[in-house]
Amino acid sequence: MSQEESAVKQRWPNVDAQGEQSAVYPTSIGQQHLWFLDQLDRAASAAYHMAAGYRLQGRLDRQAIRAALDAIVARHEVLRTSFVLLDGQPVQRIAPAEVGFDLIEHDLSGLPERMQQQRVDELSGSEASEPFDLSAGPLIRGQLLRLGPEDHLLLITQHHIISDGWSIGVLMQEVVKLYGAFSEGRPNPLRALPLQYADYALWQRQRLQAEVLQEQVGFWKSYLAGAPGLLDLPSDRPRPAVRSYAGGSVGLTLSPQLTMGLRALSRRHGVTLFMTLLAGWSALLSRLSGQSDLVIGTSVANRPRSELESLIGFFVNMLALRVRLEDDPSVAGLLAQIKASTLDAYAHQEIPFARVVEALQPVRSLGYNPIFQVALAFDNAPGERVLRLPGLKVTACESPQTGAKFDLTLALRDGGQSIEASLDYATDLFEHSSIERLGGHLLRLLEAMVVDDGQHISELALLSAAQRQQLLVQFNDTRRPYPSERCVHELFEEQVEQTPHAIAVEFEGRKLSYEDLNAHANRLAHHLIGLGVRPDDRVAICLPRSLEMVVGLLGVLKAGGAYVPLDPTYPHQRLAYMLADSAPVALLTQAAVPGGLPALEIPVVVLDLEDGASMIAREATHNPDASAWGLTSSNLAYVIYTSGSTGLPKGAMNIHRGIANRLRWMQERFSLSAMDRLLHKSPFTFDVSVWELFWPLTAGAQLVVARPEAHRDNRYLMNAVEAHGITIIGFGPPMLQAFMQDLEAHKVRSLRHVFCGGQELPASLAQRFLELLPNVQLHNMYGPTEASVGVVSYGCFRGDPSRLVPIGRPIANTQIYILDAHGEPVPIGVAGEIHIGGAGVGRGYLNRAELTAERFVADPFSSVPQSRMYRTGDLGRWRSDGNIEFLGRNDFQVK
Repeated sequence: MSQEESAVKQRWPNVDAQGEQSAVYPTSIGQQHLWFLDQLDRAASAAYHMAAGYRLQGRLDRQAIRAALDAIVARHEVLRTSFVLLDGQPVQRIAPAEVGFDLIEHDLSGLPERMQQQRVDELSGSEASEPFDLSAGPLIRGQLLRLGPEDHLLLITQHHIISDGWSIGVLMQEVVKLYGAFSEGRPNPLRALPLQYADYALWQRQRLQAEVLQEQVGFWKSYLAGAPGLLDLPSDRPRPAVRSYAGGSVGLTLSPQLTMGLRALSRRHGVTLFMTLLAGWSALLSRLSGQSDLVIGTSVANRPRSELESLIGFFVNMLALRVRLEDDPSVAGLLAQIKASTLDAYAHQEIPFARVVEALQPVRSLGYNPIFQVALAFDNAPGERVLRLPGLKVTACESPQTGAKFDLTLALRDGGQSIEASLDYATDLFEHSSIERLGGHLLRLLEAMVVDDGQHISELALLSAAQRQQLLVQFNDTRRPYPSERCVHELFEEQVEQTPHAIAVEFEGRKLSYEDLNAHANRLAHHLIGLGVRPDDRVAICLPRSLEMVVGLLGVLKAGGAYVPLDPTYPHQRLAYMLADSAPVALLTQAAVPGGLPALEIPVVVLDLEDGASMIAREATHNPDASAWGLTSSNLAYVIYTSGSTGLPKGAMNIHRGIANRLRWMQERFSLSAMDRLLHKSPFTFDVSVWELFWPLTAGAQLVVARPEAHRDNRYLMNAVEAHGITIIGFGPPMLQAFMQDLEAHKVRSLRHVFCGGQELPASLAQRFLELLPNVQLHNMYGPTEASVGVVSYGCFRGDPSRLVPIGRPIANTQIYILDAHGEPVPIGVAGEIHIGGAGVGRGYLNRAELTAERFVADPFSSVPQSRMYRTGDLGRWRSDGNIEFLGRNDFQVK
């Protein structure tokens, strides 16, 4: 500062406050911002406590340490400052030098070791978190805990409004000099300060006027134009509307080898170590969030003049550093970009961050910090790492985490041979274990940067070998024996042999035994074979829910064909498209089907079980042998069309083997028996109907077919459950919600399993269901039409704390991979696209070779030759327990 500037304080008017010998001066801009936060939310203010602890082992001169702290308070006006309103504005009120340091002593030396430690923890926690009154002060305080004759713990806490990280170094340097002098009977060795923090505050306000302010604001407006307002990292809990500022911390160490490698990498590219660490931090955040445009906060000492270096005060400023990774740069490319961007930001660091926020006017929320929510702090504060006091061994202690200013902060301290780090996080959002994993990912990514700076950011390893093994192998350890060579109808035929006379299916009072159902299906199958149906031929079925529909499905499969379900209530245009696209060799219908089908040039088979004079009724009743025409479990079983929400409906082709696997898994998992009755109510154009229809018929249970449109009638469904003693039923979440609204629990006492799928199951709905029906098991399931019905399953339970009901674990002989945009597995807790591998993967889309090649891709993780996996387009993430949470679509498709 110039001589004129340094003398400006002499021209300030001294104002008595309530008759006290104190003076009032303007705040700095940063102080004004922290004062405003304190007024807005005391929880926010507590996040700005700065706690430090020092273990003093040896013969402590208690009077000397007190005198040293008193002298420091007298020396630095800012340590005697409080904040009051004057003419509607906060100002600094400086108390007289005689106020001294607020130090409380506790003698804990007489306590047993365990009780002593407990008391130390209590006092340390309360010392760090006890609120400050900014209007009264003092805003620095301490406690001296006597643990033994030559063992003490010194705790010092300050509010950030009067101090910063550099200032702590200044304070401790002065403690060393003053204690050394006072303990030896020497006078105060420190020279008087030429300036005080109040001088800086006024100079700052005079400096940031007109042209300087305009130029600085203009830079930041341009620099941050178009930047995202929120970095949405994967969290363990939803972001609260109002953050609590509660925080936790995880420590980690960058090994000497890694630290040396990072220094060498920095030298090769002409960047600082901070820039290299920022590159690694940015790369990790981008990989975890899926965002390629990041804004990361960092602190700068903001002491541009040498006169300020010896002052205690709130000088530090936050810079919003922007990092762009849209083009997936190499490590070298990212370092070059960060160097240029960071130097630009440093050249405009003078304007306080609060003014940047005012100028940009971002969308404000009490739930997160504006402009950036993640920070990187690199400690370059002055002072020795080890403090030396006469006759004392001084060890810095880990301070309790008092709060989290941001969602996540990586704080680094260069220790020479190694770098010590801590990950400070908001407990509103994250669990401790999640941040521990994140720290491991950071170390591996930094190691990968050092090994090869030519790698693209997307190629940098995040996972250890053990973590990769867990995601790809352990979570997918689902290999189980299943009838891989059997077709679905063959499983039904085996059940017919075991229970020929048991009731297989019932519809509106009409019943068929297993033997009768098999005979009807065989007659139809022989008829279709006579029409030329062969393996992989499609046969359209346009029937309402009925006994004929069940016979038709089995008959088509027995003939070796694949059924294509057509809902008679579909619009004419949709039916016409599906018929044209699937090119069936025959159509099954019945006279009662409403008109609306287009003119056809294929055989139309009218199916009526009560018409004994029909051609079908004269066919043989023995099981046909479609294997004579080459039918295997690799042939098509059905083609079900998707909704067409993103264009024309797509015919998803699925084979017998995948369905056989799903049915065997369900039976082994849930043990359907002859005592069970399953209500089939889903439209057979939805793939959930596959397990509803074929599971009971291959397990010896009874299939009860609901009347058409029953899936929309709560009262009918409830009465049907009661009348038929239904034990198994499936719902989509909206229908389950509606069903629950009219629920009469006594009418559904027979239920033992309810399966839910098709859409996200709200946690509140699942818990309400389990409370009302505590004896019923609720299962959440997931699986796209392109796979064999369902590929994961989760058993819900009462009191489940999950905010999202998981979709569960992979079923038997199924693999689930959650991958990033580059096909690499994402870490636990990180969102990625769900990919399905294993027995349930369908054949692809009918007549859509290009789309099939895009969505059904080679499985690089399978040891089985030519294995494929299906890219679902759905987002999910692994939990640490091996369950998957569904997070929605990563495209515009409506599910």
